Amino acid sequence: MQSRILIIEDEVKLADILAKYLMQSDYVVEVVHDGADAMAMFERFKPDLILLDLMLPHVDGIAICQQVRAHSIVPIVMTTAKVEEVDRLLGLEIGADDYICKPYSPREVVARVKALLRRVAFMQSSDISIQQRAGLSLDEHTLSACYGDHKVSFTAVEFQLFYKLFSQPGRIYNREQLMDSIYDDARIVSDRTIDSHIKKVRKKLAAIAPNAECIHSIYGVGYKFEQTAV
Repeated sequence: MQSRILIIEDEVKLADILAKYLMQSDYVVEVVHDGADAMAMFERFKPDLILLDLMLPHVDGIAICQQVRAHSIVPIVMTTAKVEEVDRLLGLEIGADDYICKPYSPREVVARVKALLRRVAFMQSSDISIQQRAGLSLDEHTLSACYGDHKVSFTAVEFQLFYKLFSQPGRIYNREQLMDSIYDDARIVSDRTIDSHIKKVRKKLAAIAPNAECIHSIYGVGYKFEQTAV
């Protein structure tokens, strides 16, 4: 089945170019140029991935990302012309899976889309779908975690990051190792990118197990999952 990509981009020529490149890679594509129309198209089209520009007329990319994340874990790739580090991280803070800074190559965008969809497909097709540790279980098929009767869903990147820690209790991973586990294109990004994702994962875990702090920061090194904390 062909994957569906929703492009939310107000630069018409750029959106048309991206759409053509993605359709040449056998994706089904819809395009929205105004942020006010984004959620209606999202509900109607039901995309497998969203390419979302940060700066849009009427409703910006931040608000759209928040609205989508309120009820969906569909992969979101933010695109922005702002190059300041805080702006790059902003999309990750609100639940995006990845970001691309303008100007960019359409081929790069297609490569990022393929990589992200491959990660989602790999996790959801895994033979061992559920792993449990001290009352906390992770389900790769649904990208979710359960603690008792409570359940929370992760984005693809959040799940992959937490799974890396969860699968090796007590092992300390530095930020570079964690970065390599979620991004396979050897990009150069700030350590704060991982910190941003960790913050989101911790917040979601706290929602289902408020007294079980299981991701621990190791000062000057990185992070670990501590089984005894759950």
